[in-house]
Amino acid sequence: MSPFMSIFVILLSSILIHNLPVASSKQWCIAASNSNDKQLEDNITFACALGVDCRPILPSGACFKPNTTFSHASYLMNSYYESHGRTNDACFFFFPNSGILTTWDPSYNSCIYK
Repeated sequence: MSPFMSIFVILLSSILIHNLPVASSKQWCIAASNSNDKQLEDNITFACALGVDCRPILPSGACFKPNTTFSHASYLMNSYYESHGRTNDACFFFFPNSGILTTWDPSYNSCIYK
């Protein structure tokens, strides 16, 4: 390989590497896809009873739509998780068999998961 070609490959590699999306080390606690509505309704009740701000899932709130138990529970479960130090217990212990951690930011539109 010529010296010019070697420099070109190094430059191209550097450009490509620097434009890759950076993986987040942040995690979010959301509802597991195999959770049933009863579990998720209990999670919503639990989070709201313990002081999580439940206004975002009300009809006028940023996280009301989609108007599903799964979506509402996910938002509130993550709010509880975030407000309790993002510990594994804050997701798995308090939301047994219904909470999972993800590194993909579940925020959408104006519904922002912290």
